[in-house]
Amino acid sequence: MTALPFLSTYWPHILAGFLGYALFHLLKIAFKNRERNAVSGKLDANDLSLIQEGITETDLSNSADFSHQSDEDDLAQIPYKFERYSDDDSIRRSECFYAEMNKRRTVRHISRKPVRSEIIENIIRTAGTSPSGAHMQPWTFVVVQDRDLKSEIRSIVEAEEEINYRQRMGDKWVNDLKCLKTNWHKEYLDKAPYLILVFEQVHGITEDGQKQVHYYSRISASIACGLLLAAVQNAGLCTVTSTPLNAGSALRRLLQRPVNEKLLLLLPIGYPEDNATVPDIKRKPLDDIMVMM
Repeated sequence: MTALPFLSTYWPHILAGFLGYALFHLLKIAFKNRERNAVSGKLDANDLSLIQEGITETDLSNSADFSHQSDEDDLAQIPYKFERYSDDDSIRRSECFYAEMNKRRTVRHISRKPVRSEIIENIIRTAGTSPSGAHMQPWTFVVVQDRDLKSEIRSIVEAEEEINYRQRMGDKWVNDLKCLKTNWHKEYLDKAPYLILVFEQVHGITEDGQKQVHYYSRISASIACGLLLAAVQNAGLCTVTSTPLNAGSALRRLLQRPVNEKLLLLLPIGYPEDNATVPDIKRKPLDDIMVMM
Protein backbone atom coordinates (compact mmCIF):
# COMPACT_ATOMS: atom_id res chain seq x y z
CA MET A 1 0.00 0.00 0.00
CA THR A 2 2.94 2.34 0.62
CA ALA A 3 3.72 2.32 -3.13
CA LEU A 4 0.51 4.14 -4.04
CA PRO A 5 1.36 7.46 -2.33
CA PHE A 6 4.85 7.27 -3.83
CA LEU A 7 3.49 6.73 -7.35
CA SER A 8 0.82 9.39 -6.98
CA THR A 9 3.47 11.90 -5.90
CA TYR A 10 6.30 11.10 -8.30
CA TRP A 11 4.49 9.67 -11.34
CA PRO A 12 5.39 12.69 -13.58
CA HIS A 13 9.11 12.15 -12.88
CA ILE A 14 8.83 8.41 -13.47
CA LEU A 15 6.98 8.95 -16.77
CA ALA A 16 9.50 11.54 -17.94
CA GLY A 17 12.38 9.19 -17.15
CA PHE A 18 10.71 6.34 -19.02
CA LEU A 19 10.01 8.49 -22.08
CA GLY A 20 13.57 9.82 -22.08
CA TYR A 21 14.96 6.29 -21.91
CA ALA A 22 12.72 5.17 -24.78
CA LEU A 23 13.63 8.20 -26.90
CA PHE A 24 17.33 7.58 -26.35
CA HIS A 25 17.04 4.00 -27.61
CA LEU A 26 14.94 5.02 -30.61
CA LEU A 27 17.55 7.59 -31.65
CA LYS A 28 20.30 5.02 -31.15
CA ILE A 29 18.51 2.53 -33.42
CA ALA A 30 17.84 5.20 -36.06
CA PHE A 31 21.51 6.24 -36.10
CA LYS A 32 22.67 2.64 -36.49
CA ASN A 33 20.22 2.06 -39.35
CA ARG A 34 21.40 5.18 -41.16
CA GLU A 35 25.01 4.13 -40.76
CA ARG A 36 24.20 0.63 -42.06
CA ASN A 37 22.24 2.01 -45.01
CA ALA A 38 25.14 4.22 -46.05
CA VAL A 39 27.23 1.09 -46.48
CA SER A 40 24.90 -1.52 -47.92
CA GLY A 41 21.26 -0.53 -47.51
CA LYS A 42 18.88 1.81 -49.28
CA LEU A 43 19.89 5.38 -49.91
CA ASP A 44 18.00 8.45 -50.96
CA ALA A 45 19.30 11.39 -52.95
CA ASN A 46 20.23 13.27 -49.78
CA ASP A 47 22.63 10.52 -48.71
CA LEU A 48 25.08 11.02 -51.57
CA SER A 49 27.49 12.98 -49.40
CA LEU A 50 27.79 10.04 -46.99
CA ILE A 51 29.30 7.64 -49.45
CA GLN A 52 32.01 9.48 -51.35
CA GLU A 53 35.21 7.93 -50.04
CA GLY A 54 34.42 8.68 -46.40
CA ILE A 55 36.31 12.00 -46.42
CA THR A 56 34.14 14.60 -44.72
CA GLU A 57 34.14 18.38 -45.05
CA THR A 58 35.68 19.88 -41.90
CA ASP A 59 36.65 23.31 -40.70
CA LEU A 60 40.29 22.99 -41.66
CA SER A 61 41.13 26.58 -40.86
CA ASN A 62 41.40 25.83 -37.14
CA SER A 63 43.67 22.79 -37.53
CA ALA A 64 47.29 23.00 -36.44
CA ASP A 65 48.08 20.12 -38.82
CA PHE A 66 47.59 22.31 -41.88
CA SER A 67 49.94 24.78 -43.53
CA HIS A 68 48.49 28.20 -44.28
CA GLN A 69 49.26 30.54 -47.17
CA SER A 70 51.25 33.41 -45.71
CA ASP A 71 54.03 34.24 -48.17
CA GLU A 72 51.74 36.12 -50.56
CA ASP A 73 50.40 38.77 -48.20
CA ASP A 74 51.91 41.46 -50.44
CA LEU A 75 50.62 40.02 -53.71
CA ALA A 76 50.96 42.59 -56.48
CA GLN A 77 47.76 44.21 -57.76
CA ILE A 78 47.48 44.70 -61.52
CA PRO A 79 44.98 46.67 -63.62
CA TYR A 80 41.83 44.76 -64.53
CA LYS A 81 41.45 44.59 -68.31
CA PHE A 82 37.77 45.14 -68.96
CA GLU A 83 36.01 45.45 -72.28
CA ARG A 84 32.78 47.39 -71.94
CA TYR A 85 29.94 46.57 -74.30
CA SER A 86 26.97 48.71 -75.19
CA ASP A 87 23.66 47.71 -73.64
CA ASP A 88 22.49 46.39 -77.00
CA ASP A 89 25.65 44.32 -77.44
CA SER A 90 25.36 42.95 -73.89
CA ILE A 91 21.77 41.91 -74.51
CA ARG A 92 22.69 40.30 -77.82
CA ARG A 93 25.66 38.43 -76.33
CA SER A 94 23.65 37.22 -73.34
CA GLU A 95 20.84 36.04 -75.63
CA CYS A 96 23.27 34.18 -77.89
CA PHE A 97 25.02 32.52 -74.95
CA TYR A 98 21.68 31.48 -73.43
CA ALA A 99 20.50 30.08 -76.76
CA GLU A 100 23.66 27.97 -77.02
CA MET A 101 23.47 26.74 -73.42
CA ASN A 102 19.77 25.96 -73.80
CA LYS A 103 20.72 23.42 -76.48
CA ARG A 104 22.71 21.50 -73.88
CA ARG A 105 21.22 18.11 -73.09
CA THR A 106 22.34 15.03 -71.23
CA VAL A 107 23.30 12.64 -74.06
CA ARG A 108 23.87 8.95 -73.38
CA HIS A 109 24.32 7.94 -77.03
CA ILE A 110 27.88 9.09 -77.69
CA SER A 111 29.76 8.33 -80.91
CA ARG A 112 33.21 6.80 -81.20
CA LYS A 113 34.14 9.58 -83.63
CA PRO A 114 37.57 10.97 -82.65
CA VAL A 115 37.85 14.35 -80.96
CA ARG A 116 40.92 16.52 -81.39
CA SER A 117 42.96 16.64 -78.18
CA GLU A 118 43.32 20.42 -78.51
CA ILE A 119 39.56 20.75 -77.95
CA ILE A 120 39.74 18.77 -74.70
CA GLU A 121 42.71 20.81 -73.53
CA ASN A 122 40.87 24.07 -74.13
CA ILE A 123 37.82 22.74 -72.27
CA ILE A 124 40.01 21.92 -69.26
CA ARG A 125 41.69 25.32 -69.49
CA THR A 126 38.26 26.94 -69.37
CA ALA A 127 37.25 24.94 -66.30
CA GLY A 128 40.51 26.00 -64.68
CA THR A 129 39.48 29.67 -64.88
CA SER A 130 36.85 29.04 -62.22
CA PRO A 131 36.91 31.03 -58.97
CA SER A 132 37.89 29.19 -55.81
CA GLY A 133 38.20 29.78 -52.08
CA ALA A 134 41.42 31.75 -51.43
CA HIS A 135 42.42 30.91 -55.03
CA MET A 136 43.47 27.40 -53.98
CA GLN A 137 42.08 25.87 -57.21
CA PRO A 138 41.20 22.58 -55.49
CA TRP A 139 40.56 20.43 -58.56
CA THR A 140 42.22 17.82 -60.73
CA PHE A 141 40.86 16.87 -64.17
CA VAL A 142 41.92 13.36 -65.16
CA VAL A 143 41.46 12.78 -68.91
CA VAL A 144 41.27 9.13 -69.98
CA GLN A 145 41.51 8.06 -73.62
CA ASP A 146 43.16 4.64 -73.23
CA ARG A 147 40.67 1.92 -74.28
CA ASP A 148 41.71 -0.63 -71.67
CA LEU A 149 41.53 1.93 -68.90
CA LYS A 150 38.09 3.06 -70.05
CA SER A 151 36.92 -0.57 -69.96
CA GLU A 152 38.22 -0.97 -66.41
CA ILE A 153 36.40 2.19 -65.38
CA ARG A 154 33.18 0.89 -66.93
CA SER A 155 33.51 -2.44 -65.09
CA ILE A 156 33.97 -0.72 -61.74
CA VAL A 157 31.09 1.70 -62.30
CA GLU A 158 28.63 -0.90 -63.60
CA ALA A 159 29.35 -3.32 -60.75
CA GLU A 160 28.51 -0.64 -58.17
CA GLU A 161 25.61 0.76 -60.20
CA GLU A 162 23.89 -2.62 -60.34
CA ILE A 163 24.01 -2.80 -56.55
CA ASN A 164 22.76 0.79 -56.39
CA TYR A 165 19.76 0.09 -58.59
CA ARG A 166 18.92 -3.24 -56.96
CA GLN A 167 19.54 -2.36 -53.30
CA ARG A 168 20.85 1.04 -52.27
CA MET A 169 18.73 3.55 -54.15
CA GLY A 170 15.29 2.28 -53.18
CA ASP A 171 12.11 1.92 -55.23
CA LYS A 172 11.18 5.61 -55.32
CA TRP A 173 14.53 6.76 -56.67
CA VAL A 174 14.60 3.99 -59.30
CA ASN A 175 11.02 4.76 -60.35
CA ASP A 176 11.81 8.47 -60.67
CA LEU A 177 14.54 7.57 -63.18
CA LYS A 178 12.43 5.26 -65.33
CA CYS A 179 11.16 8.08 -67.56
CA LEU A 180 14.79 8.93 -68.37
CA LYS A 181 15.49 5.33 -69.45
CA THR A 182 18.58 4.97 -67.26
CA ASN A 183 20.00 1.78 -65.75
CA TRP A 184 23.33 0.40 -64.60
CA HIS A 185 24.57 -0.33 -68.13
CA LYS A 186 26.99 2.45 -69.18
CA GLU A 187 28.01 1.75 -72.77
CA TYR A 188 29.09 5.36 -73.24
CA LEU A 189 32.02 4.79 -70.89
CA ASP A 190 33.57 2.53 -73.54
CA LYS A 191 32.43 4.41 -76.63
CA ALA A 192 33.21 8.03 -75.76
CA PRO A 193 36.64 9.09 -77.06
CA TYR A 194 37.44 10.72 -73.72
CA LEU A 195 36.43 10.40 -70.10
CA ILE A 196 37.02 13.38 -67.82
CA LEU A 197 37.05 12.54 -64.12
CA VAL A 198 36.85 15.62 -61.92
CA PHE A 199 38.49 15.23 -58.52
CA GLU A 200 37.99 17.62 -55.62
CA GLN A 201 41.19 18.22 -53.68
CA VAL A 202 39.89 18.14 -50.11
CA HIS A 203 43.23 19.61 -49.06
CA GLY A 204 46.49 20.32 -50.82
CA ILE A 205 49.98 19.00 -50.13
CA THR A 206 52.91 21.41 -49.99
CA GLU A 207 56.36 20.68 -51.40
CA ASP A 208 57.60 19.77 -47.91
CA GLY A 209 54.73 17.30 -47.40
CA GLN A 210 52.45 19.41 -45.19
CA LYS A 211 48.70 19.61 -45.70
CA GLN A 212 47.54 22.83 -47.35
CA VAL A 213 44.14 24.22 -46.37
CA HIS A 214 41.59 24.28 -49.19
CA TYR A 215 38.64 26.49 -48.33
CA TYR A 216 35.23 25.60 -49.79
CA SER A 217 36.81 22.84 -51.87
CA ARG A 218 33.51 21.15 -52.78
CA ILE A 219 31.80 24.39 -53.85
CA SER A 220 34.89 25.56 -55.75
CA ALA A 221 35.25 22.28 -57.67
CA SER A 222 31.51 22.26 -58.41
CA ILE A 223 31.67 25.74 -59.93
CA ALA A 224 34.55 24.53 -62.12
CA CYS A 225 32.34 21.65 -63.26
CA GLY A 226 29.71 24.16 -64.37
CA LEU A 227 32.25 26.01 -66.51
CA LEU A 228 33.48 22.70 -67.89
CA LEU A 229 29.96 21.72 -68.98
CA ALA A 230 29.48 25.10 -70.66
CA ALA A 231 32.82 24.69 -72.47
CA VAL A 232 31.82 21.21 -73.68
CA GLN A 233 28.60 22.60 -75.13
CA ASN A 234 30.37 25.59 -76.65
CA ALA A 235 32.81 23.26 -78.44
CA GLY A 236 29.96 21.34 -80.08
CA LEU A 237 30.43 18.21 -77.99
CA CYS A 238 28.10 16.39 -75.61
CA THR A 239 28.29 14.55 -72.31
CA VAL A 240 26.28 12.97 -69.52
CA THR A 241 26.91 14.12 -65.94
CA SER A 242 27.67 10.94 -64.04
CA THR A 243 28.22 10.68 -60.29
CA PRO A 244 29.39 7.07 -59.80
CA LEU A 245 27.76 6.13 -56.52
CA ASN A 246 30.14 4.15 -54.27
CA ALA A 247 32.75 3.77 -57.03
CA GLY A 248 34.86 6.79 -56.13
CA SER A 249 37.47 5.04 -54.02
CA ALA A 250 38.08 2.26 -56.54
CA LEU A 251 38.37 4.74 -59.41
CA ARG A 252 40.74 6.93 -57.41
CA ARG A 253 43.02 3.94 -56.80
CA LEU A 254 42.79 2.79 -60.43
CA LEU A 255 43.86 6.23 -61.63
CA GLN A 256 46.56 6.44 -58.94
CA ARG A 257 45.23 9.65 -57.44
CA PRO A 258 46.34 10.65 -53.92
CA VAL A 259 44.09 10.17 -50.90
CA ASN A 260 43.41 13.90 -50.58
CA GLU A 261 41.39 13.77 -53.82
CA LYS A 262 37.74 12.76 -53.96
CA LEU A 263 35.88 11.91 -57.18
CA LEU A 264 33.20 14.50 -57.85
CA LEU A 265 32.08 13.89 -61.43
CA LEU A 266 32.65 11.49 -64.32
CA LEU A 267 32.02 12.90 -67.80
CA PRO A 268 32.18 10.92 -71.05
CA ILE A 269 32.98 13.43 -73.80
CA GLY A 270 32.38 13.13 -77.53
CA TYR A 271 30.03 13.79 -80.42
CA PRO A 272 26.46 12.46 -80.32
CA GLU A 273 25.60 9.44 -82.42
CA ASP A 274 23.68 10.18 -85.62
CA ASN A 275 20.56 8.50 -84.19
CA ALA A 276 20.95 9.88 -80.65
CA THR A 277 17.75 10.62 -78.73
CA VAL A 278 17.09 12.50 -75.50
CA PRO A 279 14.03 12.60 -73.20
CA ASP A 280 11.39 15.18 -74.12
CA ILE A 281 11.64 17.23 -70.94
CA LYS A 282 11.18 20.95 -70.33
CA ARG A 283 13.12 23.41 -68.21
CA LYS A 284 11.48 25.57 -65.61
CA PRO A 285 10.44 29.03 -66.83
CA LEU A 286 12.27 32.09 -65.57
CA ASP A 287 9.48 33.01 -63.15
CA ASP A 288 9.99 29.69 -61.35
CA ILE A 289 13.74 30.05 -60.83
CA MET A 290 14.31 33.81 -60.37
CA VAL A 291 13.17 36.04 -57.53
CA MET A 292 13.55 39.75 -58.23
CA MET A 293 13.49 41.95 -55.15
